[in-house]
Parts: sequence; C-alpha cells; structure tokens
Amino acid sequence: MDRPPASLLADAPLRRALDASDNAIVMSNSARLVVYINEGFTRLFGFRPQEVLGRHLSDVLLGPHSDPGLLADIRSGMHTEGCFHTETLLYSRAGAPRWVSMMINASDEASGGPGGSITVLTDITLTKMHEVLQKRVLEGMVNELPLADLMALVCHEVERIAPEVTASILAVDEQGLLRPLAAPGLPPAICQALDGLPIGPRAGSCGTAAFRGIPVAVNDIATDPLWDDYRALFAPSGVRACWSSPICDHTGKVVGTFAFYFREPRGPDALHYRLVGVCLHLCALAIERNATQQRIHRLAFFDGLTGLPNRAMFLSSAGRTLAGLRQDGRPGALLFIDLDRFKQVNDTQGHAAGDALLCEVARRLTQCLRARDLIGRLAGDEFVLLLSECATEEAVQAAHRMLEEMSRPMDIHGQAHVCHASIGIAMFPDDGDAIETLLRHADQAMAQAKSDHRHSLQLFSAEMNRRAQERAALERALRQALAERRLTLHYQPQVLGEAPGTLHGVEALARWQHPEWGMVPPSRFIPVAEESGLIHELTLWLLDEACAQLSAWRAAGHHVPCVAVNLSGRSFHQADLAQQVCDALRRHGLRADDVLLEITESVMMDARPVTLANIEALHGKGFRLSLDDFGTGYSSLSYLHRLPISELKLDMAFVQDLTTSPTARALTVSVLSIAHSLGMVVVAEGVETTGQQQWLQAHGCPVMQGYLFGKPLPPDELEAWLCAQAARPR
Repeated sequence: MDRPPASLLADAPLRRALDASDNAIVMSNSARLVVYINEGFTRLFGFRPQEVLGRHLSDVLLGPHSDPGLLADIRSGMHTEGCFHTETLLYSRAGAPRWVSMMINASDEASGGPGGSITVLTDITLTKMHEVLQKRVLEGMVNELPLADLMALVCHEVERIAPEVTASILAVDEQGLLRPLAAPGLPPAICQALDGLPIGPRAGSCGTAAFRGIPVAVNDIATDPLWDDYRALFAPSGVRACWSSPICDHTGKVVGTFAFYFREPRGPDALHYRLVGVCLHLCALAIERNATQQRIHRLAFFDGLTGLPNRAMFLSSAGRTLAGLRQDGRPGALLFIDLDRFKQVNDTQGHAAGDALLCEVARRLTQCLRARDLIGRLAGDEFVLLLSECATEEAVQAAHRMLEEMSRPMDIHGQAHVCHASIGIAMFPDDGDAIETLLRHADQAMAQAKSDHRHSLQLFSAEMNRRAQERAALERALRQALAERRLTLHYQPQVLGEAPGTLHGVEALARWQHPEWGMVPPSRFIPVAEESGLIHELTLWLLDEACAQLSAWRAAGHHVPCVAVNLSGRSFHQADLAQQVCDALRRHGLRADDVLLEITESVMMDARPVTLANIEALHGKGFRLSLDDFGTGYSSLSYLHRLPISELKLDMAFVQDLTTSPTARALTVSVLSIAHSLGMVVVAEGVETTGQQQWLQAHGCPVMQGYLFGKPLPPDELEAWLCAQAARPR
C-alpha cells in the first residue's frame, strides 16, 4: 500500500498542525486509495485510521442520501481543471449525515505529494441545515402551504438529516390542549389519542415541556414517571426515549412543542441540539404566521362579538349550500331575525349589557340548529339562518322554537331580561333562487311581523314584495322631490273660539303633487321620510318655507299672527336644532313669537339628554311649544308640569264625538280645565259642524281649527280667505 510522503511523516510540527485542524484532511494515491487522514477526520466522521487507510474514500463516506453523481463530477473536474469544489452530504461511521464543503486538489509525486490528491472536508452541517430547512420552509410559506404540511416538511427534513430520530410537532391551543400538527413517523392512532389532551406537570415529554416552558428529556420512557399515563399508548411504536422542546412565540408564550423520539434509551447529542436550535425558530415563525392568518380571517369573515360568521362569510357559505340544494332538488328556508326593542337595552342598561344580550341570543340560536344549517350575524341585532332540506311547515316550527328559546329569561349583568324577536321566513326556491333575493324577501317578512305583532313570525308573500317595491319607489321619489324643492305647503286657519271670524294663526302642512301619482297624502310620505332618515331635511325645509311665506304675507299687508310648524321627533336628536330654528327665523326677519312649534308626545316622553337640551334651548329663546294630538298617547300630566308647553291641541277624535258621546264631552272638559289651570291654550282640531263649534264655544275652548272654518289652502287661496273674512260684517 502506498504511503504518504516521507517529508510529511518526518515533519512532526506539520503533522501536529494538521491534526489540530477542525477540517478533515485526506490524502489519496494515484489509485485513489487513502494513504493518510488527520485527527480532524476522525473527529468529524468517527473513523479510525485503520478503518480508512487503503480504501476508496467514497466507500467510507457515501450514504443513502448522498449525491449519486458525485464521483462522476469529481473525475470530470479533476480531469479538466486539476481540482474540484462542491458542497455535499456525507455520512459518519455512526450513519449520521454530515454536510461538508469538499475541496480536492491534485498532488503528484513530482511536487512531493502522494501521487493522487489531497481532499479537505469542512463541516458545514449547521449552516447547511439552517439553509436547507429555512429555504424549504420559507418557500412553503410563500406558496401558502397549510401549517400541517409545513410542519410535516420540517419533520421529514429533520429525519433525513438525523435518521435515528422520529420527529413530531404539536401545537398548544388557547385552552392549554395539545393539537398534533405533524408526526409522519408515528402511528396515526397516537396522534388521534394526543389530540385534545391537556398539558400538565406529568404529561409525558411534550405536555410537560409545554407546561414548564423548558425542554424535557426522558432518556428511558419505561421508567420515567412523566410517562406513566402515556407509556401504554406509545409502546407499540417501539420508541424508548423522547426529548421535547417548547416552541415559543415572540412574547415568550408557549405555542407548541418540537420532539425527537429515539428507539433506544438515550439522550440528544450535539447534532440534535443544533437541529432543534434551527427548527424551533422556523416552527415558531410558521405557527405565529398561521395564527395571524387565522385572526385576519376571523376579522374578515367572523363577527368579533358573537363569533358567528359575518355577512360576507354567511353569504358565501349560503351560496354554496343553495347550489347543492338546487342540484338535489331539495327545499330550504331563510330566517331573518331581528330583536324587538334592543335599543332600549343599550339605552337603559348600557352597551355592555347589549353586547352580553347579543352573545346569549347567538348561543341560543346556535343550539337550535342542526349540523347542516348555517347561521350568521348581519349587523346590530339582526341574525340570519339558512335551514337546509327544510319545508315550510318545518321552517315555521323551527322559528317557533327559536322564539320560545329566546324568550326564556336571561341573566344580563345581574338583571333578568326577557328577549323578544320578530322572524321573517323566505322559502327556497319558491320565494327566491339566489341568496340575495331570499335575504331581501325574508327581511320584508320580518318587517311585516314586527309591524303586525312583535315577537312573532311571518312568511314572505308576493304582496309584501309589491308593497316593499312601492315603498322603495316612494322613497326615491321623495328624495328627488326634496332635492328639487317640489313639495309645497298648505295652510289651515285657526280661529278664536269667542270670535270665529278672527284669525289666531295658521298651521303649515306639507303637500306633495307627484307628476305621475297625483297628490300623495302626508299619511303616506311622512312615515317614509321618518324611516328613511329624510324627516329632518323635510322639517327644515318646511320651517324655512313657512317662515318665508309668513314674511311675504306681512310684506303684502296680510295680517297672520303666527304660523304653526310641526317638528319631527327625530329632529330633536340633532344637537344644533335650536340654532337651526333661530337661523331660519333670522333669514326671514321674524321673531320667536311669530312661530309656534308643534311637537308630539313622543318628544315629550323622550328622555335623551339631547332632546331635553333642545327643548330647554328653544324655550329659553322665547319659542312657544304646542303639544299635538293631545289625548291619543300617554298624555302624562307630569310631563305637562315639567316641560315648557304653552298649547295643547285636542285631537279630532274627541271633537268628532262631542255631540254624541258623554265620555268625549267629559274628557274634553277635563282637558280644558287642566289647560286653563296651567295657563295653556287649547286648540280643538277637526271642527266640522256647527254643533261642535257651539259646544266648544260654550265650554270656553279658546281656539278652533277644522273644515267648518277652512280646509288647508295654498298661499294664494288663504289670502283670498283672509280677504273674505275681513269683508264679513262683525
């Protein structure tokens, strides 16, 4: 067998320097047989000189995952260049993989070499592990691989680098329960058994490592007490030892575990420590990224309060469900649920109580569903459910169960609360083939249920859709009419009771002449204005128009003492209402006593601070307030005492029955007496007969209004009325 150069054997300092090197150095002769290795080779690969000398280096170091084309590449490089350099995977005497940087240079005898080559091998295992693992895991993240696939990739790479280990990665959820992510080398039955088990102080290696927050090495599963509850589960797998390390997020919170299992009693070696050091960071990054994606997904598709799917998620899921029902020819039902008087809970108990109520309703509704049904929260107190394979009768029964379930008393922040709701039902496919259509029709049915009788259900009908379409068209037309100022005002005279020919004032009443529909009565368009949010705009227009007309009459010499204007209750929710009223009068050169502001009992009963502030501000600026339709609502005398009301308008329902009903007469006398005692003026509305006039006159009613004296008139006709009254003999 060839020997290394005599000069090398003789130079002891040089040999010591070569042996001290961290690099593995190999000399081969012209037959490519090893003639020399330094001690660095033994340290790196574990082979003693007598096990290597006289053999081909490839027979010693190549293993199952080494590059099969490596030898051909070496021969080609040496032949053309006289040298060769690469990074490759070799194996130690124990079979452990070693990534090395390989540098081979020719060394002929003429230059004092062994006549073959000198090979220098530098251990780059840690760098290569980090590079390969990180590259593959990060590529997987970029390609949106699921978390389980990413973790399986890590386990496979680790087991390729260290074949003696079986790797597993477990997540730890918010409840402290283990959730297997990847363990390709373990039997599936083990992963199934581990799923949902709690971490703890004696929960094997992984559960204990997660509980303690530090690595736990069990060198012999058969004897370690940490494994008492898990030994039988793992016995068929043949593992004898386990080393588990906690995976922590950037805050230090344990979010998982990374474990190595061994098939003989032992602990981890240096390579294992290096592998785990690389993998823990990658696993933490992947788990945190997945958690962030889940949070983003929940924010995008789930309601943050109740945890139910939001509108976008529900519509997407419902669309897929309807496609399946359509294909199978099966029916379905969409239930639209709206809580009754939910706003009252927020106003009286606070928004925290309202949130608690919504969560409890969501929980109860979810309990009423089958596995194949869908539920979502659309917005506010609106919930929607899609019942699959459900006929009309079954849908009605389900809705009744839900109403009953919601009406059971709830404990909301220590207070008992009974929740009521209204439910609209639209059937698939009879009431609509698409989710948007079903949702719209169920909403219409719910609105009908709420208006007919709260805490009830209503099935959709074509008549509802017709009315809804008409209302939508009415709203669009009203919005356009307001924008183009195509509404008008009519004025109804109010006369003094003791002198019916003498004008007390006029009431301004909105009128709408539509080019196609003709005259639209206020009973139709005023509620639409209320519901659509146009009422405050309409109120401000009416106020400005009435002030402009009063100013014009006075400029023309017509004596109109004042004009009464109806203010919407919703206008009192505007913080600057009082200032807006003052601005309207200022624009037309009027004073506060030129306008009488009519309010309803709903305003008087409204306890909102903004409403009370507006009432006080208007009173403080000298405006008189008139209470409209007195006697038809709550008519609370305490409010009459507390609020600055200067006039009561007696509803026409009492006036119409004065000549026939003792009860109507008694109530009217009471109202007149109360008003007189409080220094208030009473205006009797709806006076149509001489008998009614005479009775009211006899009982001291100060002001009357009705068709007997004049119907609501356009401005020019009212001027004619004024002239006619002035010409009449007194």
